[in-house]
Parts: sequence; structure tokens; C-alpha cells
Amino acid sequence: MKIRCLLLLLAGQLLNTYYAAAQENAVSPDHIYYNNIRSVKFHPPGDPLSLPVITRGGGDQLELSFDDMDNDTKNYYFTFVLCNADWSRAQVNTFDYLQGFSENRIQNYRFSSIALQKYTHYTVAVPAANSTPKKAGNYLLMVYLDSDTTQLAFTRRMLVVDNKAGVAGFIQQPVSPKLFRTSQKVNFTVNTAGLNINNPFDQVKVYILQNYRWDNAIHNIKPMFLRGNEIVYNTEVDCIFPAMKEWRWVDLRSFRLQTERVDHSDYRRNGTDIYVKPDPERGNSIYQYIKDINGRYQLATLDNYDPNFEGDYAAVHFTYPSREPYAGYDMYIFGELTSYECNESNKMVYNPSTGAYEGTLFLKQGFYNYIYGLIDKTVPNSKFSTEYTEGNHWEAENNYTILIYFRPLGGRSDELVGMATLNSMLNRSK
Repeated sequence: MKIRCLLLLLAGQLLNTYYAAAQENAVSPDHIYYNNIRSVKFHPPGDPLSLPVITRGGGDQLELSFDDMDNDTKNYYFTFVLCNADWSRAQVNTFDYLQGFSENRIQNYRFSSIALQKYTHYTVAVPAANSTPKKAGNYLLMVYLDSDTTQLAFTRRMLVVDNKAGVAGFIQQPVSPKLFRTSQKVNFTVNTAGLNINNPFDQVKVYILQNYRWDNAIHNIKPMFLRGNEIVYNTEVDCIFPAMKEWRWVDLRSFRLQTERVDHSDYRRNGTDIYVKPDPERGNSIYQYIKDINGRYQLATLDNYDPNFEGDYAAVHFTYPSREPYAGYDMYIFGELTSYECNESNKMVYNPSTGAYEGTLFLKQGFYNYIYGLIDKTVPNSKFSTEYTEGNHWEAENNYTILIYFRPLGGRSDELVGMATLNSMLNRSK
């Protein structure tokens, strides 16, 4: 009887472990699960427009901050989960990739002041001094309540690089006449002298990000040829992105002043409504260079206030005029301000009486980039596209981040061993 009870107990523990692993595998990167969480920023110190990247063993830290609109205090914790290049969970024990504690509590918070909208602002430096990643690769930062990972508040991606491979490249126009005027092609070479590679076709994986976006990342790229310690990626049909145009923008650093892109504001006792000037369709318009921040946003104020705990929130109303709706398509406003996701919160709704798509986002004071795009409702798993709403021009300025992953023989995870960022204007082919 005792043996039977022990076997049942062991089976229960294994089942719980299985369900916990399945739950963590189902977690979405860069997703906010609670509606009270706003303005999540995760970046290198003092550089809110860059990717959250640290060097393995370098002692680097990143800044994580967010607002809780419940305006109270909660016990938020964070941990890291090691992932493969495709962000599936690596089959590696936590003790093998984290040195120190597996979770830490976020203890630094401050209640908002001056702002009409009340909230609690949380900040923390990660990784914590007592919890450091030991392996290079992709890490999923998970923030949750009361030391209970089932109460997940939000997730963010983090990269840990161990620079063993060199990356050099350039941007050029595609050869294809259909893509020559509307797309940009990334060509690059990887130097693997610092790696022990037996089969580069299987052991090396490449991901290319346009403007730090993961939703349209290019991967499953095969080399054109091998040249000694170099792997050359230069085929005519690979690594081609729609060039887009410069991102739209709105300056919300002040709710009192009417900036160039703000049409008007309505002030209520318990909040503020800001109406952005209508955004016309740009699919067939002539390309015009306007300096942007490539889809990111930066919290800031013009009144010498600290945007972290003194910045206010407003309901910001966007409109996209259109003589008729795009039949068979859903429209979304998109960028870092929507976590690069398309869901009901950032879906635009067509209003026949105004002849425009309309949508509202609850945003903190700052400077924001955004675009409009469509998803085909008639095609399963259709991807977000800006071809009709924004258009694509080869001349557009974009950043491309090349990530090189390597899996040693017998390894159980993909290690990030090299990365480089190319600019379509600064790194164009001559």
C-alpha cells in the first residue's frame, strides 16, 4: 500500500511538472496579460529605443519599468526562461542557465504625482545581482504576481550574446523587377573562426529583424556558399523585406500645448481626450524622408516633469480617412505602443458617418511612432501588411538586426553567438 501511494504521489508530481512546462511553453513573448499594466519599457540604461541585449559574463544590466493603473502596491516577481532561436522553451534545467535565485521581487515603486491619472510606477534593474544568466541565447522575462507564475502580468524578450562570430553586411535593392522599387535586401557574411562547427547548415541559425520587430522576422535562411571560415548569405531570393515608409508620429509630450500632429484636446475632471489629426492613406503617395524612431516610443514631457511618475495619461483618438472600408480586411494601428500585436485593443473600426477608420489608445506622455496595416480576414494566419495603407519605397530608412545562433554538437539550446545592426541608408551597397 505504501509503495502504491508513493507511486501515485510521484505520478502526480510528474504530471504537475508536465502541466507547468506546457503552460510556460504556451506563454507568448512581448505580451501584456493584465489590462492594468501600461507603458512597459525594457531597454539598456538611458537608451529606450534599443533592443534589450546584454553580453554574457559582462555584468550588463537592463532597465525594466511599467505602470500599474490600479494605483496600489502589489508583489510583482520576475524570472527568466531560456528559449531557442524560435522562442520555444529550451529543454534545459533552470539551474543550468541561471546562477543564483530563480526569481526576484520588484521592490522599487513610486506612486504617481501631479498627473490626473493615478498609477503606481515600478522599476527594476535586470538581471539582478543575485540572478545572472549563464548561457548565451534568447531569454523570456516573465513578470508575475505573488511568486505565482500562473498569475502572469506580462512578458518581454531579452537577448544574451556571447560574441564568438563576426557579422558584416550591407543593404541593397533586390534584383527582381517586381521588388526593385519597393523592397530592401540584406546581404551578410558570418565569420565562424571562433566556433567549432561541423555542419554549418544544421548548427547555425539566422534571424533578421527589421526595426527590432519579431512579427515579420526572416529566418530559415540557407547560405549561398562557404568560404573557409566564412558563411556567405547572398542569394537573390532571400533576406528581402518590404521597405515600408517612414513611420507616422505624434508628439504627446505635453497635454496643454497643441503640437503639430494634435488636432484638439478635450479636458475632463477625471481625464483627457486627445484627437490626433487624420492620417491619410499613403499607399500611392510620393516618398518623403522624415526622421523617425522606427516604430518605437519614448516617454517624455515638455514641462520638466519626470515622465516616469509625473507623466499623465490620455485617451488618444486616431482616424484614418477612407471613402469605403477595405473589404475583407481588418485594420490595426501598430508599433511598439501596441507591443507589435494585432488584437481588439488596437483594432480600427470603420465609421460610415465620418468616412474613416477610428481607434483609441490609452497612452502616457511621450513621443510615439506608429503605422496602419491590414490583415486579410479570408486567409487563415494572414500576416499584417502595410502595402495598401502606407506603401513601400526602396529609399526608406530602416534598421536591420542580424542574429546568429549556434548549437554545439550535443547542445540542448541555441546560443546567440553574434549580432550586427545595419542601417539602410548608412550601410547601402555602393
